[in-house]
Amino acid sequence: MRWRGRAVRRQRAAALVLAAGVAAGLAGCSQVGYYGQAVGGHLELMRARVPIDELLHAPTTDADLRRRLAEVQAIRDFASRELGLPDNGSYRSYVDLGRPYVVWNVFAAPELSLQAKSWCLLVVGCVNYRGYYDRRAAEEFAAALREQGYDTYVGGVPAYSTLGHFDDPVLNTFVRLGTLTVARTVFHELAHQLVFVPGDTPFNESFATAVEREGLRRWLREHGSKELQAADAAQRQRRAAFTALLQSYRARFAALYASELPVAEKRAAKAALFAGLRNAHAGLRPACGVLAGDARQVDEDPNNAWLASLALYSELLPAFELLLASHDHDLPRFYREVAGLAALPTSDRHAALRSLLSEAGSSERPDVATASGGGDSCRR
Repeated sequence: MRWRGRAVRRQRAAALVLAAGVAAGLAGCSQVGYYGQAVGGHLELMRARVPIDELLHAPTTDADLRRRLAEVQAIRDFASRELGLPDNGSYRSYVDLGRPYVVWNVFAAPELSLQAKSWCLLVVGCVNYRGYYDRRAAEEFAAALREQGYDTYVGGVPAYSTLGHFDDPVLNTFVRLGTLTVARTVFHELAHQLVFVPGDTPFNESFATAVEREGLRRWLREHGSKELQAADAAQRQRRAAFTALLQSYRARFAALYASELPVAEKRAAKAALFAGLRNAHAGLRPACGVLAGDARQVDEDPNNAWLASLALYSELLPAFELLLASHDHDLPRFYREVAGLAALPTSDRHAALRSLLSEAGSSERPDVATASGGGDSCRR
């Protein structure tokens, strides 16, 4: 228990320093309440951590949980040993939050635009979402944005990264989703600790997703059963079809919103396009059910904010995958190249990545995945 005590004290001290900085810099500002729930929610999570080694040896640990945590430990070791991801205390402890998601992210976009609204926050810079530990608070914030005329989307998130500032724990929120999701999550979140550019969500998320996919491919090759490999192949195929559908409709929405049509006609055309998207998506549903999360939203209430949220995770992904392939999937070389891109101004960084796509041609672009918060209902 000494390890746990030292870690909790260290994390508590860091969080309190952050909280003090917030209070000093934002006194009297409406942001204080937002940061307060963020610091409080994170501290609660940190206090609840239990080392995985301790749970593996505890006679009271449920057998299924013990099996899952042993698998997590193997995946975590693989991430640092084989993928060159940070070797630290992250994902070596466990927390059961007693809920399906750790936070709920709020996305917003104007009624007739796919440009996601951004918020500027401490540490991470400007991001295109706002996270809440309490779903009701997230829904209330989204409702306030809708009153201002925004389309909004509230999405549950099973994991997040503190970028190495804290030893992030394994959570029940993603362990419950099965082996493939656990591996993707650990690889994705550790990639954020390796390279992260404050204020550039598309760059950060697309890079982490590229690492996630390369890591899963390697892990399955060495440790995956035939059944698990087949499940991953099926999920990739469905994600590729889903993403192609979204890309097609995003282009149509963008053309509509950039047109000179009167606002009333744009609204009518917007409704027709979303109806068409729902109908087209119906043909993609696998026999075992629709894709969870992102894809389920197509049937519930798709809008501009939801479309914008998905683009954040996949917009630059094909370029990162081409870059990785150009280095023969040598991850250390890839990481160095990405670190170089991260040092560039945002416009130059994005232009360099998009030039890769132009040089390769659309026929050579890898298929792309949807947001990491989504996934497949046919989990293994």
